[in-house]
Amino acid sequence: MDFLSEYGLFLAKTVTLLLALGVAVVLLTLAGRGSKGGKGQLDVTDLSADLDETRTRLKALLVGKEERKALEKQRKLEEKARKNDDPRSRLFVIDFKGSMDAREVSGLREEVTAILAVATPQDEVLVRLESGGGVVHGYGLCASQLQRIKSHEIPLTVAVDKVAASGGYMMACVADRILAAPFAIVGSIGVVAQLPNFNKLLKKHDIEFEMHTAGEYKRTLTLFGENDDEGREKFREELAAIHARFKAFVQQHRPALEIDKVTTGEHWLASQAKELGLVDELKTSDDYLMESARTRRVLALHYRTRKGLLARLGKQGAEGAIEGASRLLARHSPWQ
Repeated sequence: MDFLSEYGLFLAKTVTLLLALGVAVVLLTLAGRGSKGGKGQLDVTDLSADLDETRTRLKALLVGKEERKALEKQRKLEEKARKNDDPRSRLFVIDFKGSMDAREVSGLREEVTAILAVATPQDEVLVRLESGGGVVHGYGLCASQLQRIKSHEIPLTVAVDKVAASGGYMMACVADRILAAPFAIVGSIGVVAQLPNFNKLLKKHDIEFEMHTAGEYKRTLTLFGENDDEGREKFREELAAIHARFKAFVQQHRPALEIDKVTTGEHWLASQAKELGLVDELKTSDDYLMESARTRRVLALHYRTRKGLLARLGKQGAEGAIEGASRLLARHSPWQ
């Protein structure tokens, strides 16, 4: 009986969680509406200064009082000298974490434009890239944004710490050099499309579906109509054409590749990808930044859109509803 009582209470909490999730969906919808039209802002962080300060603080903990004072004095003198006239070249850092629809391209566009306004061929751009790919047109535009940097003869490096696959690799291959952590996922140079078809279900329930087009191939496959072999064949031709263009794009930027060997749609660990020529060096972005900061000024750029009050409240409310309901459910679970 105690178990049944606990189980009933658990079911009640489950209903509470589902209601909370419903509220969260509504709040997130409001957040999305409230975020539209916000004016963006470009944040710039001096990573080399942050690293210098951290290094000085750690050294100070390991020495005596007098040496600590000397280190701090030296740091302040170096900082003052750099503010007056910093002769070092610059490494501009961009973080790109791509989603399926590549909506992050709007921020990437602003960051690249800002860099091109001040950078010279003596500088360099590092893109810390993380993406499993997505829509062709979205990632094509992302790759074009990186191509703008190359067109201005500014060295471009891409660092992959986790994954650069499909559209993500389309972006990466534009770079002069690709760095990757040994266990990062790289490759997947292929094209995939899939969709369900509900035509049999509609027929079973005597539901008619009509679709009218002008143009023989305006619609090759459909979700609700009856697909035929001609439409399927045309759809495959379109996929093959996109794949061929993808292969040509990769070959253009990395001409030494055995292109047919690496464009099968497979993906590899970076250690394997290096052997295939998809990656130039096995190294994390952290190591590259620390090395660069010794001789260059490292500046990280991040473009963010200012969200309105409704968007902020909606997001916070959704997160709070989900977290609160999850805690309540876990506390009263009979399977603890």
